[in-house]
Amino acid sequence: MKNLLLLLLLASSVVLAQTDPIVTESTVDTNSKSTTTLKSPPPSAITPTMNISNSDLCTVGIAGAVQTQILGISAGSTVRDMNCEKLKNAKTLFDMGMKVAAVSVMCQDQRVFDAMMMAGTPCPFNGMIGAEAKAAWITNGEKQPVEIELVEREMTDDKKTMLGGAGVASLLLLLLL
Repeated sequence: MKNLLLLLLLASSVVLAQTDPIVTESTVDTNSKSTTTLKSPPPSAITPTMNISNSDLCTVGIAGAVQTQILGISAGSTVRDMNCEKLKNAKTLFDMGMKVAAVSVMCQDQRVFDAMMMAGTPCPFNGMIGAEAKAAWITNGEKQPVEIELVEREMTDDKKTMLGGAGVASLLLLLLL
């Protein structure tokens, strides 16, 4: 009986412990500082392709691009090579059997004209060749080719240099923004 009483006492204390509610109060204060880093691909200005793979063209492709954090610029152009065109025209005339006309095209260049005179084979003049052409060239000196091409090219190069300098200055200004 003692054992039974002890068992009842233990059982009642377990039952009482399970029925009492347990209340816990807590307060949590949190201060945090967070930084978000956004990683995105860099902006890109892509140069235009200048597909000039045909070797029969007398043009050269020029292209470029500049990219800043804000703005990207790309441009492209082609430039005619006048000397290449002159050589192709002379070769075409020669291939068609028009040798005097081919030499006349080449003689439009002052360097070729001077070389032909020094070699004793002057450039054709209005259909005349040989000594007759030489006398005509001496008489009509104002019709000899002049090196105007270099003066024009130098002015063009100066303009291009100024334009390029202005472009670089404006790009540097954009980078500062």
